[in-house]
Amino acid sequence: MLLVLSSLAGTKVAGIRAWGQANGLAVISLLLFASRGIFPDVLSLELANALLLATIALMHAGFCHHLGRPVPLRRLVAGAVAAFCGLVYFHHVHESLSLRITSVSVYHASVCFAIYRSVPVARDRRLRYPFAFTRITALVLACGHAFRGAFYALDAWEPVLLVAPDTINLVFVALGTLAMPALTLGAVMMANGRALSDAAYAADHDHLTGAPSRRAFFDVAERELARAQRKGSGLGLLLVDADHFKRINDTFGHGVGDQVLRDLVRRTQEVIRKIDYCARLGGEEFAVLLPDASPETASMVAERLRRALDRSAPATNPSGGPAYTVSIGLAMLEPDESFASLMQRADKALYAAKAGGRNRVVSAVGLAGGDKG
Repeated sequence: MLLVLSSLAGTKVAGIRAWGQANGLAVISLLLFASRGIFPDVLSLELANALLLATIALMHAGFCHHLGRPVPLRRLVAGAVAAFCGLVYFHHVHESLSLRITSVSVYHASVCFAIYRSVPVARDRRLRYPFAFTRITALVLACGHAFRGAFYALDAWEPVLLVAPDTINLVFVALGTLAMPALTLGAVMMANGRALSDAAYAADHDHLTGAPSRRAFFDVAERELARAQRKGSGLGLLLVDADHFKRINDTFGHGVGDQVLRDLVRRTQEVIRKIDYCARLGGEEFAVLLPDASPETASMVAERLRRALDRSAPATNPSGGPAYTVSIGLAMLEPDESFASLMQRADKALYAAKAGGRNRVVSAVGLAGGDKG
């Protein structure tokens, strides 16, 4: 698992470093445990257990980093110190193997349960299985360590075993052996799922404005077209273009031009309906898809959007940001029309809005249309 995590070290996924450190310490800890009888107890017992306590704490820290949550550092350190003090006390002051195991098990159970609580139920379908696997694994380990601690606490009080010692020891050894690989497997799955989700988001969104990309827009458009034709509902399309955008770039620089595009997207998303879909087609041209819209609704949304994006005068631009206006071409889906034809008519309407003086909405109704096929 350490080697697998090392292969992900070059990614930007948060938590990889802490998970790698945890597995590195686990390797050292297991080697020290294996040297019992060869190395002094301070190395093969105290130090080995201290490193093992640190591994589970680092795993929890990794999950917190990955999920963007604060690491409960004080509680992790305080719990680890308490468990280690119990370990030392029941080794050097009051010798008890059972209570040493109990001290360590209680801490591991607490941290595993904290990991379970920190990992939410994922909404993204790419993350649903990795998150569920990690939650279940952490909960099973928490219950296993809690049972282990309770078992040895009872054994210290009244050493009466209900099952053969070899059997119960085998179960607990298996639990300890599988704990770190199982949690790390969940971490790797979450990291991989996050990387895939981020890659998919980057492919479907414009990096500058955060709006959906041209590819994502046409995917949604084809689905909405099929739905509109199946249900006989209205489908509108707005093509929005920033007026004199080249002049803005040439006069104020591309930084201001980028600010205009981001402002345009932000204000558009504030104005359009929740079911509408805004995307950047390229350059300063944007598209807004209007599902379940009548011609009247589409015209109302288009005009409301034009007014919201009229930043040409101090009265409409009190914040003092870059001044700009937009032209909008509107087209409504006609019976048996293809989306390419709808786009062509909206584009002609946009061209007419530009030719008519800009900062206006022009509908494709009455304009010469393209082929509907």
